[in-house]
Amino acid sequence: MLTGSTGAGKSSTINALFNMDVAKVGVGVDPETSIIEKFILDNLVIWDTPGLGDGVENDERISRSILEKLNELDEDGNPLIDLVVVVMDSSSKDLVTSYELINNILIPALGDDEKDRILLALNQADVAMEGTHWNEETNSPDEVLKVFLKKKADSVRNRIKEATGLSIRPIFYCAGYKEEGGEQRKPYNLTKLLYYIIKSVPKDKRLALADNINNDEDNWLHDDKETDYKEKIKSSFGETMWDCITDGFDAGVEIGGNILGIPGKIVGATVGSAVGAVKEVFVTIFNR
Repeated sequence: MLTGSTGAGKSSTINALFNMDVAKVGVGVDPETSIIEKFILDNLVIWDTPGLGDGVENDERISRSILEKLNELDEDGNPLIDLVVVVMDSSSKDLVTSYELINNILIPALGDDEKDRILLALNQADVAMEGTHWNEETNSPDEVLKVFLKKKADSVRNRIKEATGLSIRPIFYCAGYKEEGGEQRKPYNLTKLLYYIIKSVPKDKRLALADNINNDEDNWLHDDKETDYKEKIKSSFGETMWDCITDGFDAGVEIGGNILGIPGKIVGATVGSAVGAVKEVFVTIFNR
């Protein structure tokens, strides 16, 4: 589930991550998503919630809808929502609406494993500090903006820890966006965001992520280089592939070359499909 204030960039985040324009991106002041929208990617479902901050009555209605969804169980009796991604505007000085959502609604509703089921994402890093410290050539923040964004992330973490006792440090990134008649801005730190999403969802749903990943290579070029996120993504999908193999399936299928160091024939049509999905991620993100 994606939640956040109006204009924080939930829809552009969905569009940047996945290989389709599944959500209309707003460039005006009116929220584009007025009800909780459902996008089905194989066995993975994305819930895009309306933006908060457009009036008390509207916010209360949206908050009730979010709580209802968080309290739903799947057919196995597990929570329907595996992960809540809270999209916040890193260029905004007023994050009160986001804090109220996180501290008073999401964390109390997520239960004992709340820290593992919530991801804080500070979007629009490119326009923080009025965009004056964004390097267009490298598509990255300069040193001044890096310091600002890290302080912003620390501030958010501290505010939430004071209210809930949980220490959750946000990821800052830029999803990119399309303006009327303009070009798509290149994302930044999207690979990092994808890694933390993959890490947080059940293994049986990771392949749906792989099969629907945005195939625009520019989306995955730029990140903060604090760690090798691509290698971590590779490792996460490798674990998933190994689980598929060791589960044991019927018919053998041929795959070409080496995928994750596994050569030749792999057992199971389901595994073959998984290999195809993961191979597509490698072509898109790893350029090979």
